[in-house]
Amino acid sequence: MPATIRDATAADAAACAALYTHYVLETAVSFETEPPTAEDMARRIAAAQERHAWLVAEHDGEVAGYAYAGCWRSRAAYGRTAETSVYLAQSATGRGLGAALYKALLQRLGQLGFRTVVAGMTVPNPASERLHTALGFTPVGVFRRVGWKHGAWQDVSWMQLDLPAGTGETG
Repeated sequence: MPATIRDATAADAAACAALYTHYVLETAVSFETEPPTAEDMARRIAAAQERHAWLVAEHDGEVAGYAYAGCWRSRAAYGRTAETSVYLAQSATGRGLGAALYKALLQRLGQLGFRTVVAGMTVPNPASERLHTALGFTPVGVFRRVGWKHGAWQDVSWMQLDLPAGTGETG
């Protein structure tokens, strides 16, 4: 049975926090060093949904992944640009779920009037690079040695995607 992609709710916060813990503790994919609590994650979900989106993929009644968008920068001129992220449960990788989540997120952002999406990823991260490239993102640069995690400086590669103009939107 395929996964169901839907808007996240506060009831998904514990599952999202549990899924994310692996990335925080075991990888340099996230620059967080302490896993957020379910309460922290519920606040993040609510904040993302105020102007952007937070989606979950549910498979067999369990959250198998999530994707969300937030503000790229705080200045008003960046208002139609969003930063995106996607995280999958370890058991859900390699099955196209990340692409399905991301496509749904990008469609939602376009409907909301966003024009540009950016994504940063710690390098090397070939799976994320392949996903973003397959979805049409193009590389725009690398920030060198911007994060210290697991005893080493980490580089972050940035990619960008232009979305179709939303209905009635300008700029």
